[in-house]
Amino acid sequence: MHRFLAAALAASSLALSFAAPADARSARRCPAVTTAQVEALFDRFNAAWATRDPAKVAALFAPDATLLATVSNAERTTPARIEEYFVGFLKGEPVGRIETSTVMIDCNLATRTGNWVVNAKNANGERVDIPARYSFIYKWDGKDWKIQHLHSSVRPAPVQ
Repeated sequence: MHRFLAAALAASSLALSFAAPADARSARRCPAVTTAQVEALFDRFNAAWATRDPAKVAALFAPDATLLATVSNAERTTPARIEEYFVGFLKGEPVGRIETSTVMIDCNLATRTGNWVVNAKNANGERVDIPARYSFIYKWDGKDWKIQHLHSSVRPAPVQ
């Protein structure tokens, strides 16, 4: 019985010694990031659009990301499906412009939401503005901020 009690105490103190450092390690894994740095992630996204290379745009997304795109009804949840969307979309030579922005930062996650305008060529080759709402959720992967979720939807007409 005495050996059992000693083993139990040793196990519990071992568990406690692992618990504190694990919590401390988790806290240290939270990257220091500012609102301006989160906002700059959109500049990187827009610059990737400018390359017209679907693989470069898709590389900005996490492997398990979700894309709910402005001009597609399909939910895209794999790297291949996300890249597939950009194959067609980038032919319109899109350029995004943020109009409003709200940034929230948490450990390993950052969100940016608001209104934006996407200017792109339509089927007739004419440049058109597509006013939309957006939500970017970024996730820190230990090395870089990746897009975990992107939702963009055309803004409804204003209520009169």
